[in-house]
Amino acid sequence: MAPTFKYAAMSRRAALTAAALASMALVAGCTGKAGGAAEGDMAMGAGAEAKVTVVEYASVTCGHCAVWNEEVWPEFKTKYVDTKKVRYVFREFPTPPQDIAVAGFLIARCAGEDKYFDVVHDIMASQKEWLTGVQPRTTLFRVGQAAGLSQTQIEECIRDKAAIEKMSDRIKAGIDAGVSGTPTFLVNGVKVADSSLSGLSAAIDAELAKK
Repeated sequence: MAPTFKYAAMSRRAALTAAALASMALVAGCTGKAGGAAEGDMAMGAGAEAKVTVVEYASVTCGHCAVWNEEVWPEFKTKYVDTKKVRYVFREFPTPPQDIAVAGFLIARCAGEDKYFDVVHDIMASQKEWLTGVQPRTTLFRVGQAAGLSQTQIEECIRDKAAIEKMSDRIKAGIDAGVSGTPTFLVNGVKVADSSLSGLSAAIDAELAKK
């Protein structure tokens, strides 16, 4: 698990908002459609008219998400995303430490849609550094700068009140849809318990086979 520390450059409001929403997620009992399009979606692969849409709710500070991203994502991407067999949608659902997760997602969005997934994946990979004592703040700035952002731009990015409010709305939408942990996968709106490649493939291929 990544160490918790106060992200000095992040507004207190952002940290409190993320923490409150993440706490709500632990006890959320609501259900709803979580597979349809939503404002702010980041997607790859097929377009909105795709026969199959795979939605992943994940966090850059989630250890299980990082493992899935390292071990399953490359083959999943090759099999389904690069071939445009599915529309893959990534939705942000910050987990502890929430201030780091929110800051990481804000930086990814500021980097631009073309670099968003690279930043998210790089931050997830950096979790290994945190376990050795490297401060998350150090890796966030390094990843942001590698994506073309200056230190000033990164600091402004994570204090952007409008962006923080929009993220709060996206998190609340996930909670309302019944998401309570990460990673959570849905195939055409149906939650898939087995997030291995074989588990996801079974659900995806069944949908692709439908007329």
